[in-house]
Amino acid sequence: MLKQQLNFKLSQKLSPQQIQLMKLIQLPTQAFEQRISQEIEENPALEGGKEDPNEFEDDFNNEEFEGDTVEGNDVIETEINIDEYLSDDETPNYKLSANNYSADDEDKQIPYASGTSFNQYLLQQLNTYHFKEEEEKEIAHFLVGSVDEGGYIRRDLIDIVDDLAFTQNIFTSEEKVFEIIKIVQNLDPAGVGAKNLQECLLIQLKRKNNTEAVLLAIKLIEESFDQFSKKHYNKILSKHSITEDHLRAAIHEIEILNPKPGGSYASNSKIVEHVVPDFTIRIQDGDLQLTLNGRNAPDLHVSRDYSEMLKGFKITKQKTKSQKDAVLFIKQKLDAAKWFIDAIKQRQQTLFITMNAIMYHQKEYFLTGDEQKLKPMILKNIADEINMDVSTVSRVANSKYVDTPYGTKLIKEFFSESMKNDKGEDVSTREIKNILENIILEEDKKKPYTDDKLAEILKNKGYPIARRTIAKYREQLEVPVARLRKKI
Repeated sequence: MLKQQLNFKLSQKLSPQQIQLMKLIQLPTQAFEQRISQEIEENPALEGGKEDPNEFEDDFNNEEFEGDTVEGNDVIETEINIDEYLSDDETPNYKLSANNYSADDEDKQIPYASGTSFNQYLLQQLNTYHFKEEEEKEIAHFLVGSVDEGGYIRRDLIDIVDDLAFTQNIFTSEEKVFEIIKIVQNLDPAGVGAKNLQECLLIQLKRKNNTEAVLLAIKLIEESFDQFSKKHYNKILSKHSITEDHLRAAIHEIEILNPKPGGSYASNSKIVEHVVPDFTIRIQDGDLQLTLNGRNAPDLHVSRDYSEMLKGFKITKQKTKSQKDAVLFIKQKLDAAKWFIDAIKQRQQTLFITMNAIMYHQKEYFLTGDEQKLKPMILKNIADEINMDVSTVSRVANSKYVDTPYGTKLIKEFFSESMKNDKGEDVSTREIKNILENIILEEDKKKPYTDDKLAEILKNKGYPIARRTIAKYREQLEVPVARLRKKI
C-alpha cells in the first residue's frame, strides 16, 4: 500500500566553490600554474598580468540592468556592480602586493636533455649485425621491443612465438627464437635480454676475464644461486669446499655486477619529477623567515573588456532576448572570475598560515638541521593551532615542498608520532628511526644485530621499544633482516 509522509532532516553539504577551493589548496606550484592557465583559457573575463589603471574609468551605474525579463514570466537577475570586480584605481600598488615574494624573482628552470631511448640504443647496435635471413632480423627487432626497463625479456618463448604469428605474421619455432635471443644478449650493456636475475648475472660474469674468483662466481650462480641469494654462506663453504677468502673474492665479483642493465642507460630512466619548492625558509640574525613562492601569488584581474560590453548594453534602452542572454553570460563569467581571484588569495593565506605554524613548531630543527631535534607533530597539532580542519592541513602537507638551508624537503616528512622514553618524555618516532639506522650502519656486518638485539640496544639508550616495533621501523627504512645484512 502506498503512503505519503513528510520527513525533516538536517544535512551539511559542501558548495561547489568550497570543493574547488580545497582542490586549489592541494595543488603544488606547477599544477597550480596549469590550473590558472586553464581557468584563464576557459573564462574570458579573467586575465593575467598587472592591471593598467589608466585604461578605463568606471563612470556608469547599473540601474538599467535591474530586473530584465525574457520571453515568458522568468526574471533574469542581471544587476551588476562592476566596482565589485574591478580594483580601486586609487589604491596604491604596494597595498596590492604581498611582502613575502617579489614580482622580479628570477625563475630558473633546469633544461632537460633529449636523447635516444634504451630500445633505440639496442636497435642501433642490432643494425650492425648481419642476419642470414630477413625474418631473423624482424624477430630480433621484435625481441628488442620486448625488453623491459630493467633490460630483461621476461616472457616465455611460447608466448613470443604466438605473438610473432599473430602480430607480425611470422611463423617460427621456440628453438629459432632462443637462438636470436642469444644474439640480443650479446648487445651492450652486458646482461640485457636475460629472462631472470640469475641469467643476467651469468651473462655479465662470462664476459669477464676467466680469473679464479670469476670462475668460482659463475659456479656459485649456476649451482648455488638460491643459497647465495639467501646468504647461507656456511652451506656454500661446505658444499663447494672453499675457504672464506675464496668466497669473499667471488662475492666481490658478483656485487660489482649490474642487476638491472637497462637502468644504467640514462635515457631509459623514468622522468624525474621537477620539484618546485612552494615555500622558502631562511635564517637571518638567528631567526627564521618564511616566504611563499611568488608563483603561488599570480597577478590576476577581471577583464575590462567585459565592463565595456556592459556600457554598450546601458546605451540600449530596448534589449532583445539575445542581448539579455549576453548580459546574463557576462554576469556569470564575472562572478566566476571574481570567485577564482578570491579563492587564490584564500589559498595563499591558508598555505602561509599552515607552513608558518609548522615552521615554529619545528623551530629547533630549522635552526640547526639536526633531525634528532624534530618534535613529535601530528596533523591535529597544527590544525588546532591555526583553527582549521585536519583535512586542510593534510592537503598542504602531502603535496608541498619547502626549501630549507638543509635541502628541499617534503612537508609531510616533518610530521611524526610520539613515543615515551624511559624518562617519560615525548620523543619523535623520526628520532628513533635515525638512531636505529645509525646503529645498523655501525654494526659488525659479520654478525649483524637481530631485531631482538636492536630492541635491547635501544632500551639501553633510553627507548623501550618492542621487537615488533623495531621490525616495523626497519621495514620503513628499507633495511633487510639480519641474515640478509650479513657479510663474510
